[in-house]
Amino acid sequence: MSDTLIGQIDKILFEDEGFFIAVLKSGEKVSGSYYESEVSHIKGSAITLKGYWEEHKKYGKTFKFESIKVNQNQLFFFLNKIVKGFTKQLSAELIEHFGNEKLIEILDNDIEKLLEFNGIKEKRLKKIQESWKKFRSMRKLGEFLSPYDVSQALLITISTAMKDVDEPCTKIKNNPYILTSINSIGFKRADELALKMGVTPENDNRISSAMDYVLMNYCEQQGNSCVAKDILFAGLNELLGFSDKNHLYEVALIERVSEQSIVIMKNSRVSPARLYDSEKYLYDTFKERAKKDSGGLVGNLDEFLKESELQLGEQQKEAVQKINEGASLLFLVGYAGTGKSTTSKTILDLLNTRYDAKEIMTCALSGIASQRIADTTGYESATIQSLLVKFEDRDHFPFSVVLIDEASMINSSLFARLVRKISNKAVLIVVGDDAQLPPIGAGNILSDVLELKLAPIVKLTKIYRQSEDQAITLIANDIRKGIVPEYRMQYEDFEFIDVSMANYYAVKNQLSQNELQDMREDNASQIVTQIVHKVVESIEKARYRLSNKQIKEYLNYFQVITPMKGGTLGSNNLNIVLQEYFNPNPKKCVKKGGSEFRLMDKVVHTKNENMTSWSTDGFKSGEESSQRRIFNGMSGLLFKIEEEDEQVFVFYPNEDVVVVYEYEELKSHLMLSYALTIHKVQGMEYDIVVIPMSFSHFIMHNTKLIYTAVTRAKHKCILIGESGAFESACKKFEVTRRDTVLLEL
Repeated sequence: MSDTLIGQIDKILFEDEGFFIAVLKSGEKVSGSYYESEVSHIKGSAITLKGYWEEHKKYGKTFKFESIKVNQNQLFFFLNKIVKGFTKQLSAELIEHFGNEKLIEILDNDIEKLLEFNGIKEKRLKKIQESWKKFRSMRKLGEFLSPYDVSQALLITISTAMKDVDEPCTKIKNNPYILTSINSIGFKRADELALKMGVTPENDNRISSAMDYVLMNYCEQQGNSCVAKDILFAGLNELLGFSDKNHLYEVALIERVSEQSIVIMKNSRVSPARLYDSEKYLYDTFKERAKKDSGGLVGNLDEFLKESELQLGEQQKEAVQKINEGASLLFLVGYAGTGKSTTSKTILDLLNTRYDAKEIMTCALSGIASQRIADTTGYESATIQSLLVKFEDRDHFPFSVVLIDEASMINSSLFARLVRKISNKAVLIVVGDDAQLPPIGAGNILSDVLELKLAPIVKLTKIYRQSEDQAITLIANDIRKGIVPEYRMQYEDFEFIDVSMANYYAVKNQLSQNELQDMREDNASQIVTQIVHKVVESIEKARYRLSNKQIKEYLNYFQVITPMKGGTLGSNNLNIVLQEYFNPNPKKCVKKGGSEFRLMDKVVHTKNENMTSWSTDGFKSGEESSQRRIFNGMSGLLFKIEEEDEQVFVFYPNEDVVVVYEYEELKSHLMLSYALTIHKVQGMEYDIVVIPMSFSHFIMHNTKLIYTAVTRAKHKCILIGESGAFESACKKFEVTRRDTVLLEL
């Protein structure tokens, strides 16, 4: 039986990603998760908790709650937390003066009346009016959903997402699982509500929605583009708590196939239709293009190469030769330091003998990779996304040659969208490094093409070093091959700082679990201290770039990268530590859900979403904003905080765009980027990279991850931590194969 505890939150002792530990006014400690809005919103609120008591090793006797409900005047909560333009005092005064019903009527029909109140001016009134309209539909939704114990926060999420939907209550009633299409509501939360609303466990919509969820999780989250049917059914059993319902799943699957949203392939594998279509299209197109002859280019290739200022090795020459002989499609794959850029430039110069420079386009996923390819080849470059946006109303790009760089990062859906836009007559060159991490999202196109030999491929393996003292590429390539490199020598571009635990293996068995944990924590803190030393050495040069308005150079100068988000050495904690050094005394700051965003902070955007934005020049000259797609992983500088309007502005120099964020979007759309996870920095490049190495990240360690991390460094790579963890990571090959449609085909 669970207990009930009623009280008022006095102090929040700890908070991370919605989980918090707090003290009530009456002195009891409570802990649990609250996702509805900021945890700070419920400080001072009266709450009802259901849960049970337990001993917490650090905080003593604690009430661990499973559900939390905020008890207060609903209208006050709405005005104060949700409708923009109200303060606590103003909300309280208005409710006291007019009463709930009268105030609602005024807000609905006679909003000008509020101008009689102190502190409300025209500008504020306009804000209140827009915001009130937006949330008017919440009242209906709130009344409809309140019998089902829906928290304020969930209510806010649902109503914000459904503000343009006609009759949202009816739609939810007919099928509560439509809620899963809302960003932060997964199947589990929608399911909990649906079951409370009386949906039976074997309901068709429930099975169908669960199937989407399991399939989506297996594909998008884990990177596969198809799944064996029995794995799908086992996942459904686990999610729904069934054991013998395969007949129900079969029925749901057949329905999905008939609506063409799922494809069943041979070997009874199933694939979401859009992933299947993308990979089937790429499979057919690559095979088709591989047969095409674009016609030879120059009669005497040796003469042409002699005139070029670039010297090519044998493997590099082979790639140029393939294009010269008329290949319409070429996959050029090379490891760090093997001269992909030199080869790419030579190939483009060769094609330039037939095609005008303006018919040649290079592109990459990240702004920084696109900039780099422009710098090294001298041909125009763009991000893949900006090309797709710019030419969205045309069937094909107006280019005769397209070179795609950093191809290992591109997932199936995006790869297919891009290739569909490239004219059949164009020459396509795909450049990448398959030793890097696979893409975020489903599919593993570059790797699959190499395995299946779907097209002409040239592999560059010979490494060209600038000088004896430069070791990044050699060390990276040893790691790629699973060899522990000579990492303790003195190099000008690579350094390993050993912070290992003394006699770890000897004492490991003599210590209790807790003592061992303390020892680990202590070691992690020492690693953080060493990271800070490196920060202090570099901070002056970083600040110099910032004060000279070299924003891009500042953002890409010094970067800490780490395998995980959580823990002492995870990006979340390191960001808090590093912010104090890089940006200690801001003129303004915004506190949001345990994070603090300061003026002039380095930040990264964390969602793919359309946002209100301007081009840099447009912003300076006060033009109207427009909606633009802003991508997960874009790195920027928070340069303006408007406290009155509760807005923050971020400049993204690689994409030349300024984006505005409402305060309530900060936690979900932005994070500090002094430290980033290795997955976030794929395709990026920094002058100095610092990487902590610890056994606490062991689960993540493998050759692809460490190789990707080390090759992000342009001038200096510094590893700090346990030599044993580094050495074992160098030997641990990433063996997880992705299940893909390409490999099935």
